[in-house]
Amino acid sequence: MRIALPLAALMLALAAPPAGAQAPTADPLADSIVRNLTRGIRVPGQVGDTVTAPITPLDSSGPVQAATTAPPDRPAVSLMVTFATGSATLTPQAEAVLTSLARAFKAPELARSRFRIEGHTDTVGGTTLNQSLSERRAVAVRDYLVRRQGITAGRLETVGFGETMLLVPTPDGAAEVRNRRVQVINLGD
Repeated sequence: MRIALPLAALMLALAAPPAGAQAPTADPLADSIVRNLTRGIRVPGQVGDTVTAPITPLDSSGPVQAATTAPPDRPAVSLMVTFATGSATLTPQAEAVLTSLARAFKAPELARSRFRIEGHTDTVGGTTLNQSLSERRAVAVRDYLVRRQGITAGRLETVGFGETMLLVPTPDGAAEVRNRRVQVINLGD
């Protein structure tokens, strides 16, 4: 019995991560983003060389929206990235979503891809104001990814569409949260 206890302790010590090391944590949001941004893309080494997975449905309760206004041949995802009202200041919730986006960009399936970050607004406010706001928000997302998450700036381009590409058609002045989004399109290698 005396030998078994030290042997068990040795086995536990060898199995435990080194002091101060953190075990990798799962990020279901990043995983969902990867699935949406790799739909139909050939990824070397994957079964069948094509990534296929269930897509997150349109649902205003979560940050990842599979429904997009992107061309059908481009993998894309709409993210509910929240900003302070009428500004391009990211909220803490937005930073959490963008941290997951950065993890997705660093995943092996996407590590070599380039992306277009699109800012979109709803129809509340003037057209000119919404256009400018969408552009500033797309830049704010890019800047966060580059400065805070270490994503290479050359992999990201930005554009603002204001209220011109609504995800959910609404009349002027309609506050529709699903239209206030950042859409990310995978441009490939």
